[in-house]
Amino acid sequence: MRAADVMTRAVMTATPTMTLMDAVRTMLDYRVSGLPVVNEAGDLVGMLTEGDLLHRAEAGTESRHTSRFAAFLLGPGKTAADYVHAHSRVVGDLMTHKVFSAGPEDGLDRVVGIMEAHKVRRVPIVERHKLVGIVSRSDLLRVVMRRLAEEAVTPAPGDDKAIADQVRAEIKHGNWLAADNISIVVHDGKVTLDGTIFDDRMRAALRVAAQNTPGVREVEDKLVTLDSMTALYYPVP
Repeated sequence: MRAADVMTRAVMTATPTMTLMDAVRTMLDYRVSGLPVVNEAGDLVGMLTEGDLLHRAEAGTESRHTSRFAAFLLGPGKTAADYVHAHSRVVGDLMTHKVFSAGPEDGLDRVVGIMEAHKVRRVPIVERHKLVGIVSRSDLLRVVMRRLAEEAVTPAPGDDKAIADQVRAEIKHGNWLAADNISIVVHDGKVTLDGTIFDDRMRAALRVAAQNTPGVREVEDKLVTLDSMTALYYPVP
């Protein structure tokens, strides 16, 4: 899926000259934890998030450099910048200037990669420098919910052989175990898994692969785990 398929298009924004009071009121009224900041031309120039407001004088949480030695190590510039961040009431002084964005044609895997790599909750979607939408974690949750609902009404395979073939195909697609090493027997929708695995985490993965296959009503685990260090076999717990 592309970012354009799931992004929120009607995005609440701030401007660099907006007062902090107006920005915070917008965040609270619309229940959002961050606002893209755009200039008069609509170009994305920053982000204002809850994280930017953690160290504020109003809450008594501003950064304090109590010792002269600490202030010396940090330098007067850092101390002055912290003062601005704690006391300024203009969005442009508080926003994060370096914004990690994606394009509308980028896949959701790239959007999630940005979220994970930079520890952000939302990714602005930009086209030709203009903000066209935003993808947040809640947008991704809606994708998950929609797919789960679609799969819940997916018709079941016609027979046990079709179920077994689909389970094998899912295992092969996962690329964490050779499906030929595992016996998969299906009878009246009951899947029996038998064979040897070399990592007990594979047991859960095989169970999930079977459970998620339409038409499966039960999964029986007869797998044994071979410990490569001791050469001992461990049956299902």
